[in-house]
Amino acid sequence: MSHLQNKLLELKQFRENAKIRIQTLGQFNLWREKEKVDSKQWGRDKTVQLLQYLISNRQRHALHKESIMEHLWEEGDDRDFKVALHGVNKVLEPNRPSRTEPSFVIRQGVSYQLDLDKIWIDVEALEQYIIIGNEAYGDDIDISKEAYKSAIALYQGVYLPNRIFEDWSSEEREKIQILILGAYVILAEILLNENPLESIRLAQCAIAIDKTWEDAYRLQMQAYLIKGNRPQAIKAYQKCADVLDEEYGIDPLPATKKVLQEIESI
Repeated sequence: MSHLQNKLLELKQFRENAKIRIQTLGQFNLWREKEKVDSKQWGRDKTVQLLQYLISNRQRHALHKESIMEHLWEEGDDRDFKVALHGVNKVLEPNRPSRTEPSFVIRQGVSYQLDLDKIWIDVEALEQYIIIGNEAYGDDIDISKEAYKSAIALYQGVYLPNRIFEDWSSEEREKIQILILGAYVILAEILLNENPLESIRLAQCAIAIDKTWEDAYRLQMQAYLIKGNRPQAIKAYQKCADVLDEEYGIDPLPATKKVLQEIESI
């Protein structure tokens, strides 16, 4: 078994075995020991906000308490933070003995971070799958396909949809959107000759996320051309041109126009 196959297997096993699993895409849910945590167990919304903030900043070094409060609550104080942190630890470990260190939230002085070795989070897994897919691309196409498909299966919608107006969540949301758009397009490209209809579907999924994603239209044009459907290929180009003109006042890229020329020359 190759190094990348091992990494894929480890990711799948981690999801199965993790005591805490968190969904952030499409909606926010948390499972503790495979049982979904009821919304009533969270208590205050500040508890949910704190955990979501730690997730959004999970790959940074430990986050200072003052910085967390500054980003989350304009009028928050030390008591708000302590209550929210206690709530997070209570949800994650309801039976933890008093005066023992939490297992899932790592504290270093007055800085905090999640232990990613113990908590499975959909966006973290999605990112890891795409890293594997990118690494395998060109060397092991089967592993690459499996990795991208695994990432796409995790994408259930926008990151933390209940926090779309919060500045602290926007960077992660934008990053995940670009990652998943790339996964759709690269997988569609891999499958172009093998399964052009699936390439069309994947490209449409990308367009549903971002209607200006030109790579997706170009792949649809190529896939329709392979299927021998010249009218639909031209229609895909026209849709791309109309959207780009409407949104940005620009023409499609030369690469897209070149595909159109190939279609029109048939």
